[in-house]
Formats: sequence, structure tokens, C-alpha cells
Amino acid sequence: MQLQRVAVQRVTGGFALIDSLRRHGVKHIFGYPGGAILPIYDELYKAEAIGGIQHILVRHEQGAAHAADGYARATGQVGVCFATSGPGATNLVTGIATAHMDSIPMVVVTGQVPRSAIGSDAFQETDIYGITLPIVKHSYVVRDPRDMGRIIAEAFYIASTGRPGPVLVDIPKDVGTEIFDYEPVEPGSVRLPGYRPTVKGNPRQIGQALKLIRQAKQPLLYVGGGAIAANAHAEVKELAERFQLPVTTTLMGIGAFDEHHPLAVGMLGMHGTAYANFSVTECDLLIAVGARFDDRVTGKLDEFASRAKVIHIDIDPAEVGKTRLPDVPIVGDVRQVLLDLLERSHEDGDPATSDHTSQWLERIDRWREDYPLEVPRYPDKLSPQEVIVELAQQAPNAFYTTDVGQHQMWSAQFLKNGPRRWISSAGLGTMGFGLPAAMGAKVAVGDEQVICISGDASFQMNLQELGTLSQYGIAAKIVIINNGWQGMVRQWQEAFWEGRYSSSNMEPSMPDFVKLAEAYDIKGMMISSRDELSSAVAEMLAHDGPVLMDARVKRDENCYPMVAPGKSNAQMLGLPDRKSLERATELMYCSSCGAKNVTSNKFCPECGTKL
Repeated sequence: MQLQRVAVQRVTGGFALIDSLRRHGVKHIFGYPGGAILPIYDELYKAEAIGGIQHILVRHEQGAAHAADGYARATGQVGVCFATSGPGATNLVTGIATAHMDSIPMVVVTGQVPRSAIGSDAFQETDIYGITLPIVKHSYVVRDPRDMGRIIAEAFYIASTGRPGPVLVDIPKDVGTEIFDYEPVEPGSVRLPGYRPTVKGNPRQIGQALKLIRQAKQPLLYVGGGAIAANAHAEVKELAERFQLPVTTTLMGIGAFDEHHPLAVGMLGMHGTAYANFSVTECDLLIAVGARFDDRVTGKLDEFASRAKVIHIDIDPAEVGKTRLPDVPIVGDVRQVLLDLLERSHEDGDPATSDHTSQWLERIDRWREDYPLEVPRYPDKLSPQEVIVELAQQAPNAFYTTDVGQHQMWSAQFLKNGPRRWISSAGLGTMGFGLPAAMGAKVAVGDEQVICISGDASFQMNLQELGTLSQYGIAAKIVIINNGWQGMVRQWQEAFWEGRYSSSNMEPSMPDFVKLAEAYDIKGMMISSRDELSSAVAEMLAHDGPVLMDARVKRDENCYPMVAPGKSNAQMLGLPDRKSLERATELMYCSSCGAKNVTSNKFCPECGTKL
């Protein structure tokens, strides 16, 4: 390991931590103090007095983790959060798992009992290193303050390179107070011989991928969060336009491709657009770019793109072939691989724009016309979709965070987000994520608009962070899509559990959200009709400060299309009955001979293959 050395100073371990964070460009830390981490907070107090670094005091440690996560998603930089030992550290666990599932770069610093007390069940001792092993990219316990600079430099390097993820640094209390000769370690100077992410894709495999793309008649570009992490937006667009590839995105991939572009077919999967799901069912080549074939995307896995050859590009070799064996696997940084593929295409003299997919694109356009996403309008009720569409019209370039449930899926369907402007818990599906994530995003992006779209159930998971918004004047806007239910739970209970609504009704004892906001000295608003919607959204966006809007919507609205668990993506609920049945039947093929219309048979009527 080679380290760049600078002048030696006599300092505490706590100072070394704060100085190392400053050297890595950290300007904001989200956290909550406690006994074991007080030496670090004392040094933080002195650093804040000098300027250049700010601590944001959250009201719950989970809020600190989600805020650091939102900060990282909005900027692409490493988010940082602090918590003390014991319950402070364990309160971070949900936020760490959220970042881990979505590959978000974070450095999580926890206090720990003194070294001599570790293992003695001391007051507020927990083995946070052991607890978080399955949900971090790497972990450290700082046993010697002399290692602080190196460990922090390594933590930032590991968190932000390869497949990003959270790194835990656990610091015993006496390490924070011990005085020693400190040699700072500059960013980028660490080298970890056993950690070498593959950046460049194999040239031969890139050539094979290019050959398949040229041959395909019905290709589909399937883009996930890896394209966002790699900042590969421009390369995805160039590839799509050069070969006229329709583009579908995962929930994590939203924003990687301009959804106003004529090649965009929206999100695919459980609540994806009908035309995206039909496209993936009928494509003959699936080009997976930074996507991991998640179960919410694939539906019934053996019927997902079952007639297609697969190119899979990802920086994590563990993801390539994990659930679907690709015909052409390419391990490498998504942006670098796409750059190399495009360069090879230029060298080979491919035309600037191909027309070999024109019939395929026309077919997708017919599906788009037949099965558009609809915004219902009821005579006496406001629909959730109307609220989200109004937000999209008045704040098209805002950063949007969401919680989890129906409102999340409607937001994914109707918002047209730019790169890094869609911030949502995808892999873990964490209720309570939206408000603190919006807080972190707003701190990161300053004057840019940040809007949290939440549900009445999700919002109550971390509503205490209104206090953080109020204290620091963080002007995020919160819109609660209030239907008085755990909406997605209710929808599943209706669809699959014969309407037994067990513990999903949130209307009894529902707080007055307007009064709650006002109790925190935040502007509160409530709307319940279409006539109020446009002017209320305009008023909310114009307000110089945080706002909470309670939008009372139709209680029993369901989120469609919907692929039921265990079903093919072509078999969606919520489409017009005739077309749904017709399309599902049309799109089912025998995997052996390709015969159509086999959905009602146990054996293919053409070749006898068991289905």
C-alpha cells in the first residue's frame, strides 16, 4: 500500500477523523450525538466554528442514514452520517440496508464503547460491525488512532469505486480522545491490492455484443441503476439513437434516459407500462445495462425475454449470470464499456442512425396507443395520478424523492425525471425514506427544487424530521398522497386476499397533517378537489421555505398496470379485459418451437413440449 505523507501533527483521534473527512470534500454530515461519539462531536464543534463543514442534527438516526443516502443519490458523491453506539448505531441499520440494496456510496461513522470495554456488554454496547456485515460493502473498527487517516481514505475509495455501497467505520470512544502523531492521508493515495474493480470490458465480448445488436430485429435496451452510478446518460442516449433501440428502465434506472424521447418506453416490471412489458416479452435481443434482473422487473423469470438473446453489462461480476445467463457477458464500468462499444461502432463504419428496427418501433408505438397510462378524473374525487401529473407540469426539473407504495409507482409512471432527479428506495422498499432523503438532497443541491411525494402511512414513519427541516430552513416540499390506507397493502389484500383488509386502514387516529406542520413552524396546506389543485401547487412551490401539502385523494384507487406475483410480464392486471386477454394469449410462446397461443395448455399443441 502506498500512502502520500504530509506534515505530522499532535492531535486527537476525533480531530483526525474530521480532518480526513474535510480532505475528502465532505461539507455536510447528518447525525445525532451520544455518549460514545462525544469526542468526535467535540472536534466537529470546533470544525464548524472554523467553517467549511456543517452538521445537520436529525431527529432520529434512521433519518441521518436516509439523508446521507439522498445526498449521495442527488450528487453522486459519498454521503456521510454519524451515530453513537448501541441504539444509535442500530437505528442506522435500515438506512444502511437501503443504501446497500440500491448501491449508494456512503460512509457511516458510529461511536463505540472504549476498547477495554468491548465484549463486556458495557452500557450501550452493540457489535455494529457484526450486525451490519451482510449489508455493507466493507467495515472497519478503528483500534489505533494512527490508522484513522488511512481507514477513512480507504472507506471513501471503497464506497465510491466499482459497484458503490455503504462502508461502516466504528470508532471506540477512547480512540477519539487519544492524542498521537497524525500523518494525514490524501484522497486517492491509497492502494488496495486485493480490491481491483474491472473497468474496461473485454474487447472480444464487446465485438460480439456489437454483432448481436446489428443483427437484432426487435432489440430492447434495458437500463438500470448502474447507468446512473456510472454517469452514463450520454452514452446510453448515443447507443440508443445510433441503433434505434427502444429503451426501458428499471425503478432505479429512471432518469438514465430522457423519457420524453421517442425511443423511451418507460419503466418495465410489476407496475411498468404495458408497452414496456410487451416489448420485453417479444424482443429478440435484450441489452441489460447496469441492471440486475430483479424479481419486480422479471415477473416469472423463465418467461422474461424468453425468446431473446441477452447482453449483460455490469461492473459487478456477481450480478452477471446470477439469475439469467447472458449470451454475451461484459464486466466493466458501464460508461467505459459503452464508450468502447460506440468507438468500435464508429471504427466499423456503422451509420449514424439505423433503420433496421423501424417495424419494431412502429409496433411498440401501436402498443403505446392501445395501452396508454391513464389519469382518471372522477366527478367528486381527486385522483392520485392528477396530483402527480400536476407536480410534473409545474416542477418538471425538480429533484423528486418518494416513499414506498402506490404513490411511488404512480410517481415512477408519470414523472419524467432527469439524471439523478429520481430518488427512491427500490431494492429494500423502505417506508419513511422520502422525507429524510429529500432533506439530504435539498442540502446537497441548494436552490434547486426538491419535492417529496409520500403516502399518509409512509410519512408517519419519519415525520419527526419536520423538526430538522424547520431548524435549518431546508425548503423541501412534501406532498402527501393521502388515501387513508397503507395503499399498496390494501390493493394486494383486495386482489389476492378476498378483500380482508387486515391492519391496513390508517384513517382511524389519522393526524391533522396541517396542524402537525404548523406545530413545527412549517407551512401546512390541505386540498381535496380538482379546483384547488393547480393554484395550491403553485402556492406551495412559490413559498420560500418548507411546505407540507395534504392531498386528500380517492380512497380506493388502485395502481395499474400490475403484474401479479409469479405471472409473466405480458399478463397484466388492470388493462381492458378484452385486450389484456388477447395480448397475453398472443404473446405466450412455446420455448421449444415458438408456437403461439399456448397459455391454456400444459403441453405445446405443436411439438408436445411441457410448458
